[in-house]
Order: sequence, then C-alpha cells, then structure tokens
Amino acid sequence: MWNRDLYHQRQQGKLQFLIKDLQSFLRFLRSYGKIRLYVIFDFFEKLKDALVSVLHQKRGKYTRPFLHFGTIALSFFMVIFGPRILNSNDETMDSQLVLATPILAVSTATAPDFYTYQAEEVRQYRGGEIITHVVEEGETISDIAERYGLRKETILWANNLTEKSTIKPGQSLEILPVDGVRHKVVRGDTIYSIGKKYGLTGSQVQMIVDYPFNEFLNDETFDLVAGQYLMVPEGRPPTAAVSPIATSRSNFGVLTPDAGTVSATGSFIWPASGGISQGYSFYHKAIDISNGAGGAILAADAGVVAVAGWVDGYGYGNRVMIDHGNGFVTLYAHLSVVQVRVGQRVGRGDVIGQMGSTGRSTGTHLHFEIRQGGALQNPFNFLR
Repeated sequence: MWNRDLYHQRQQGKLQFLIKDLQSFLRFLRSYGKIRLYVIFDFFEKLKDALVSVLHQKRGKYTRPFLHFGTIALSFFMVIFGPRILNSNDETMDSQLVLATPILAVSTATAPDFYTYQAEEVRQYRGGEIITHVVEEGETISDIAERYGLRKETILWANNLTEKSTIKPGQSLEILPVDGVRHKVVRGDTIYSIGKKYGLTGSQVQMIVDYPFNEFLNDETFDLVAGQYLMVPEGRPPTAAVSPIATSRSNFGVLTPDAGTVSATGSFIWPASGGISQGYSFYHKAIDISNGAGGAILAADAGVVAVAGWVDGYGYGNRVMIDHGNGFVTLYAHLSVVQVRVGQRVGRGDVIGQMGSTGRSTGTHLHFEIRQGGALQNPFNFLR
C-alpha cells in the first residue's frame, strides 16, 4: 500500500514537472514568435516605404507596367480557378438568374428616365473609355447626347459632324466619357500648348491634369509621350465657335461675384473673386476660381482652423481647412501664402491666405471644397 502511494506521488511529481516544462516552453515560443514577427514586419515596412518612395518620385512612369502585370495576373487567375468557381456555383447562379428576371423587367420599364438619372454614374464608371454607339431608328444627336449625359457638340466634334449632318440607323458613333475633345499627342506638345489649342488658358489647363484617366510620364512636370491620347475636358476644336450652352453645365468660364459677397442661400460668402476655371464633376468635387492677379482668400464662414500649411509636400499644396462647428468644413488649396495657424478662430470674411499655384497645379487659382458630414458637396449649391 505504501509503495503504491509512493508511486502515485512520483507520477504526480513527474506530471507537474512536465506541465511546468511545457509552460516554460510555450512562454519561450511566444517570446520567440513575437521577436520573429517584429523582424518580419519591420522588414516589410522598410520594403514598403522604399517602394512607396520610388513610386512617389516616379509616379506615372510605371503605370503601364503595373497595368500589364495586373492584367496577366488576373488572366492567369481566371484560367486556373475560373472553371472551378463556375462548376461549384452552377446551382446558385441558376437560382440567382431566375430571381433577377423580374428586377430586369422593372428596370427596362423605366428606361427612358434611367439614362438621364444615371448620366453622372455612366461617366464615372466607364473608366475613361471611349465607347461605340450604334444609331437606332428615330434617334437624333440630341437624344444620344442626353442618353450619355453629354453636350450635343461633344458628339459632333468626336465624329467630325456638323449641325447640318444627318445620322442613319446602324451608323457607329464614338462617345467620349466627358464633354470636351480628345487629342493625340505629337512631338513638342505640352499640356499648356494643348490647352491653348482647344481654348483653355491659364489655370483652365488644370482640367487636363485633374482628369483622372489622363496619364503623364512625370506627375509633377506633366511630361507627355508622342502618340498617347489625352482628354481635354471643356475643350473645343480651334474652328468651333463658342456656344452659349458650353458653360451651362459646369459654370466653366463664368465670372464670380466679388470676394466676400454673401451667397443667396446665406450659408457662405464667396472666398475669392475671378473666373470659374473648373466646375464640379464626379472627378473634381470642388470648384476652381482663377485670377491672374492672385488676391486674398477669405474664410467662407466663421470657424476654427483645422489645417494650415503644406502638410504632405504635394497635392493640395498650401492649404487651409476650417471647421465651422455645424457639420461643415471648407478647404482652400494651392495658396501661395497661408496667413492663419491651426487652432486659430476666424470670422466670416477674414483673410486666411493668398491665391497661388502650389502643389499639383498648372496656374494661379483657388481650389475650394465644401464638406458636410465628411462628404464633398457641390459648392454651387451653397454659393448661388
């Protein structure tokens, strides 16, 4: 009996020792794992920073290689895994198609209003591509323009047509993604010479730079390659007359009231005076006010300065952001001089800086944004 108890005690002692040994090993493994993970993540961060630095300095240069690599990788993925995904989801897809039929029928029933309502989204999600439209029986240029949310002139210019031209069923027309013209770059072209050719002057050339599907060899100097194509938003052929409707959509070219003028809504005052060199669009959720003489930039409403200066080295350049304390924040970018500091309380109409061309800019202008609850709004809705 005594021997049996001694035996059990020894076994329990061994078990306790084993447990302590295992706990010690797990603590060591945990510590070792932390160290190794730290080393790996530290290496990853350094590699990422180096890559980001190179891409930032050379952004635009590697766009095509990345697109080509991405296309090849996507094609490889679809060839290898596509059949498996399709086979495993046949039943699910069949049921979804059955359920989708009534929904498609409803959409078709409201088709006349769909294109007008979705015109902005059509331009936004086409990825800057030019599409081909086949003319249907009874369609006119105006009908097609309204369908794609474009001006009639844009379609005429893109297809070498005039006001007197007629179109026929079955005829193919090129549809540009935005209003303006498409230009093929030749040796010696710059964004400034291209802008001048199509009626854009001074800081209006900013529209070529801001259009998100235009590519440049260098995103700071806007270098071009002969043979590439550029969209010139709001541009017009040299032989085209200026049309009164050419400014009706984006207020492009319209002169602003004097700086400090109270808007009709009473929400804000005009922060600067000059001309509208770029209006609000899906890719430019702001307005640009240009003035060759520069001038003071005024706070559109009272508030507290949240950002002041050139905080990231590019993009907006010198900018000021004012939190108005009522859900609204305004941003004033590309300033030559910032005359306020973070935390400073400003009143409506106070001078906060001077109009300039810092950051990603092609000429002296103010880039003005209004944000409500964090969402960018059309400033014209508040300044008219």
